[in-house]
Amino acid sequence: MMDARRRAELEATARFGPKGAVRADNAMVVTSHPLATEAALEALKRGGNACDAALAAAAMQLVVEPHMTALTGGLSLLYRDAASGRAAYMNGNINAPLAPLPGYSGRDIHTARGVPVPGWWSGFQAAAGAWGRLGVAALLDPAIAVAREGFRMNPYLFGLVYGHLEQLGVHEQGREVFWPDGELVGPDGLVRQARMARTLERLRDEGDAYYLGDFAHAFCAECQGAGGVITPEDFRAYRPMFQRPLEGRYRRFDLIGSPPPDDGGLMLIEAFNMLERFDIARMGPPSESFETLQLLIRAHNAVYYAPPRQGDLDTAPAEIGILLSKAYAEQRLTLMEMDEPRAAGACPTPGTIHISVVDAAGNCASLTHSHMASPWVNGLFAEGFQLSGGGSFFQRILPQPGARATVYLAPMIVLDQGRPVIVAGSPSVSLVACILQNLVNLMDFGMTVEQSVSQPRFGARPHSPDLGWLPGTTLEADFPPAVRSAFLDWTGRRRLWSRIVQPRCTLTGNFEAVARDLKSGRLSSAADPRRVGAAAGY
Repeated sequence: MMDARRRAELEATARFGPKGAVRADNAMVVTSHPLATEAALEALKRGGNACDAALAAAAMQLVVEPHMTALTGGLSLLYRDAASGRAAYMNGNINAPLAPLPGYSGRDIHTARGVPVPGWWSGFQAAAGAWGRLGVAALLDPAIAVAREGFRMNPYLFGLVYGHLEQLGVHEQGREVFWPDGELVGPDGLVRQARMARTLERLRDEGDAYYLGDFAHAFCAECQGAGGVITPEDFRAYRPMFQRPLEGRYRRFDLIGSPPPDDGGLMLIEAFNMLERFDIARMGPPSESFETLQLLIRAHNAVYYAPPRQGDLDTAPAEIGILLSKAYAEQRLTLMEMDEPRAAGACPTPGTIHISVVDAAGNCASLTHSHMASPWVNGLFAEGFQLSGGGSFFQRILPQPGARATVYLAPMIVLDQGRPVIVAGSPSVSLVACILQNLVNLMDFGMTVEQSVSQPRFGARPHSPDLGWLPGTTLEADFPPAVRSAFLDWTGRRRLWSRIVQPRCTLTGNFEAVARDLKSGRLSSAADPRRVGAAAGY
């Protein structure tokens, strides 16, 4: 476990901006916080595998990134076993309550009616039991220590804390962390979370006896006291889902992605089926060529703003087979030439984080977890954790009572000649656009991860509970002037919603990827400059 000196060194690196390339011969980790990366690396060095490392990082992120994830949200993991070559997907995402939600709307996101049934802990345990080696206690201990002893406030966390003072400062559990002495913890101040540490200790020591007992009762009391409908029966009824991942092919690469109801993997494979028809390498990188940029935006918008899909390979094989087919991609390209996609429903502005790991044996883990809403959106807390506003995804499609939410998470693994060469994912409202652009950079233009994450990118329209899930595109301001001008001219003529946003905008995603060079076998990575993360290997 890291000592105080090592922790201080790592905390000092939790800053926005370029992080530099990291290369290694054996194993590699990249996350959105240096302490989470260190927890993953320590798990590997203690004999854990890629699954253990990803889960240790996720547990640490509960503590050091409370603005992006919570025990009350969801956790999903794509895992590929090197020895067998088999990949599997564990969906530990949120459920709708067993009780109905009549008249549900975007306004409910800010209330207890927008609180979903959590899947984080159930998913964490299920993944650790299926693929891990170290056991839950070893995965939680580093996070417990940091929660109790504290960590330094970084610029990203402070900015979001300051922007959500109203939600945080009203609740006692928000004040005890961020106003410990009657004053707001400032930049580089110490954030201690004793209540969270006790919760994680009880999960470690008591497991489901605590989670389905005292934790569930505290959660439901907070929820029901504010007008929500979740009961302990919702907790007892929840089950993680183990699914077959989706598979696709793009040029010489094989793609492995998340299956619906985590439908971001399906979106990406559909988009790549369309892009394969074009000589993108000739057209130039999207950061330099408007022709390429426009093509990527149109392919992205065609899949991202389509009606959400819930069936997977086992429950809806015919429908999913059509969506994955190259023939369907041809039809969509024809339709895309005639019109732009239109709004299909409403969607949230989620907070999310991602972890990518490759271990020394070649096992791969791509994990996304989240509270799935803006930070502290409802101002509710239980046992040291904010109550998730993930019911924001119920705007996209309201699940049946007790059913899994449809969420556009997209953990990905890319193979070349049957060997993993990219393990990747992203958070944010623009995660599908982020992964699409960066994978094109890596697969079509041979960029390194460091080169790719430094490129300007486009994103999806920030979602609004009032305006709904309307098609639109944001463009980072550091595109070349000619590309930016062509983008504004095109969107203006087509009357498409568009906006120029600041360079390195957090809403355009945070590409966390590990790449492997097939010739040398070496691993490489670089943390995205849009957040405060770190890559590390050995």
